[in-house]
Amino acid sequence: MRGVVFQPTEMSLMDITKIFSLLQQPDEEDNATEKQELSQIVCNNNAGTLDQLLHQQRYKRYINSRSGWGVPGTPLRLAASQGHLSCLKVLLAHGAEVDSLDVKAQTPLFTAVIHGHLDCVRVLLEAGASPGGSIYNNSSPVLTAAKDGASEILKELLCHGAEVNVKARIPDWASNIASCSGPLYLSAVYGHLECFRLLLLYGADPDYNCTDRQLLSRIPKPRTLLEFCLQHNCSLEYIQLLVDFGANVYLPSLPLEKTDPDGEGVALLMRERTHPKSLMSQARLAVRKALQCSFQVNLIDQLDIPPVLINYLKHQS
Repeated sequence: MRGVVFQPTEMSLMDITKIFSLLQQPDEEDNATEKQELSQIVCNNNAGTLDQLLHQQRYKRYINSRSGWGVPGTPLRLAASQGHLSCLKVLLAHGAEVDSLDVKAQTPLFTAVIHGHLDCVRVLLEAGASPGGSIYNNSSPVLTAAKDGASEILKELLCHGAEVNVKARIPDWASNIASCSGPLYLSAVYGHLECFRLLLLYGADPDYNCTDRQLLSRIPKPRTLLEFCLQHNCSLEYIQLLVDFGANVYLPSLPLEKTDPDGEGVALLMRERTHPKSLMSQARLAVRKALQCSFQVNLIDQLDIPPVLINYLKHQS
């Protein structure tokens, strides 16, 4: 998969009007029978009837209208949340807006990720859905997949250019939260090793919360992810992965009152501090840094080098 890397966009105060508009519906749509019928047919997963109705203009005019109890959303959002793949395909074929928002500013893709519907995620991404979700929502599909341990969904998002170092959109006064957020942090906290490995493989910065100048201006000495893993006794695999993917082993201060000095993780860290990386390891880090983007795994596959080196760059034995 090739494409454009989606970068997070800052939201201005003017965008508040967009958020409020999500809470409103045009008066003439409030009690539209056709709109309610579309929602019911999608709930019933009746793709054939849905296709027939959408060939009629009186139904198709409501294809992007929000309705329903709880969290009103479009028919596409409803299909994505319930995993009704056939209805989702019909709606997209009839021109449903792929990144339509519900009243919580969640896209159909985000909803499919939340509910773990991998097939719907794939179809929406192929239809052009933004892998980063909406700028009007505080979270993102990548953060959700990392937290839930949905490794296959996470891989699809990263393959389609989702920002691998994305952070939750929170105000400046919540700087402490920002320093302990991000998909790598979440996957470590919730013990999802495969997601952790995938994020690093696709270019996640192992020192992500210690390289953001804006964050460092508010928190001079944030806790590194390596320090977190040591203090909370994460399995040795997490620490080894961080080291292998270039985490700065000199950043953690290692307060002994909080860290087991006899633990395997501390022993690994101290060994890395006293024994420089091999030339091959340093070369791998340099090549991966030169290809630093969410598509670096695909770019590595295109390098004109022997397969054994391709596998080495991808940390495959």
